[in-house]
Amino acid sequence: MLTIRKFNHMQLRHFFIAIIVLFTHSNISAQSKKFSLKGLFQKSVSKKTDKLYRPSIHFTPKAGWMNDPNGMIYVKGVYHLYYQHNPNASVWGPMHWGHATSKDLIHWKHKKIALYPNDLGTIFSGSAVIDSNNTSGFGRGRKAPLVAIYTQHSMEGEKAGRDDYQNQSISISLNAGKTFKTYKGNPVIRTPHLRDFRDPKVFWYEPTNRWIMSLAVGDHIEFYSSPNLRDWKKESDIGGPSMGVHDGNWECPDLVSFDVDGKKRWVLIVNVNPGAPAKGSGTQYFVGDFDGHYFTPYDRAAKWMDYGADNYAGVTWNNTGDKIILAGWMSNWLYAQVVPTQKWRSGLTIPRNLSLVNTGDSAHGFLLASNPIERVERLEKWVGSEHDKNIALSKPFVINKKHGIKPSRVQLNLDTARSFEIVLSNSQQEELIIGYDHVKHQYFMDRSKSGITNFHPDFAAKHVAPRFTNAPKMNLDIIIDKASIELFADNGLTVMTDLYFSKKPYTKIAIRSTDKKTKLTSFQLNPLKAVF
Repeated sequence: MLTIRKFNHMQLRHFFIAIIVLFTHSNISAQSKKFSLKGLFQKSVSKKTDKLYRPSIHFTPKAGWMNDPNGMIYVKGVYHLYYQHNPNASVWGPMHWGHATSKDLIHWKHKKIALYPNDLGTIFSGSAVIDSNNTSGFGRGRKAPLVAIYTQHSMEGEKAGRDDYQNQSISISLNAGKTFKTYKGNPVIRTPHLRDFRDPKVFWYEPTNRWIMSLAVGDHIEFYSSPNLRDWKKESDIGGPSMGVHDGNWECPDLVSFDVDGKKRWVLIVNVNPGAPAKGSGTQYFVGDFDGHYFTPYDRAAKWMDYGADNYAGVTWNNTGDKIILAGWMSNWLYAQVVPTQKWRSGLTIPRNLSLVNTGDSAHGFLLASNPIERVERLEKWVGSEHDKNIALSKPFVINKKHGIKPSRVQLNLDTARSFEIVLSNSQQEELIIGYDHVKHQYFMDRSKSGITNFHPDFAAKHVAPRFTNAPKMNLDIIIDKASIELFADNGLTVMTDLYFSKKPYTKIAIRSTDKKTKLTSFQLNPLKAVF
């Protein structure tokens, strides 16, 4: 979780509104349950922006504010998504855990708020685990407890200038994550008088029979262990100026493992704001070894999970077996509170399968690859799809959609990696460009003229990303929604996620190249069924 340090005039206005809401409702826990959204939003809701920008295939809250995904866990055939949520305004404010469930990571059902602020503070980011062996003693009979571990943030303590306002607490569910009961012994980890002490991610480490927690502490990550989820011991820490990017605080860590080349390799995911390649918020990661006590990176330089501007605070679902599935907050702290939506703000990226690839290249080493989950294919509508092969780009290849380009999946392949552009445009001369520059060996997204951009000076920008392979063959997988675009190139080695806010839907896709020898070996555009 993050407290914003710099505001423009619009952000200040929203910030003060949030503060007024907080002070008006001093008993947060009680009032949050009683507060009606209708009175706050009825006058300000724009049906037009909701129709234009509300995603069709990405999760968003019904109303209010969303940021970090939290507590993601798979239980008895159901994926649970908890998330940072302010139900009382569409800007950051007193944090709750919102809740949604899905059986396929695509179709989501909104649930009641799972965790409310209490006397210890608001509910910041964290994780959830199934205590199958009842190490905690919270289980009843055959019911294994689901335990949520999260940061509690005292806004009063922060205002008073104290250094003890962030601590770690737990809550217990005995009905598979539907409702929670707060542990009376909270907090389970008290801050050692550090102002940034948050975002616990927990998993069971079999070799030592201990729970392991990754915790963001200032500009480094601390590791804790516990036999029972209640009593925690600090094992080690890693980070500091010599490791990764430190333009802002480290946040939302995650430690996951992959079997590669007959050996277990570990990846430490660390979010940082600011400092990302596209400015503002971004996710760096480090590959190395972990022995239950220490994480030893192979390389202390940052690698980036996503080179676009709008994938942050990504963490993985727990309890999914060998599959590592991640989703992130699809926005950026630079402008998240002022994007042109009103009833709601922010959403979730498409859930992604993660894999670790040994490139065999000393310059790149091991790289995380991200690809859309397989279930996205279920949304593809073959009626209205476009298919073609061996398309010479000596002249632009154009597809017109009179009624607008619906949420779609675009997949294309080239035999020889040459420069090209994919341009989405409309009658307003708005355009969003995705492409590849073979001279610079870079992919790019350019949203400079994509639509509404004046709500923040850094929104209108061209973002670039390296290509990590020299293979002549190239493949791109692109997910387009009403106000977002996600690029997965070279089987997910390069990933870019960007928001856009066109005044009207894009109606044309043009693929063009200045290199007349460029040829698409295959092109496929499939509309996607709306789920929201």
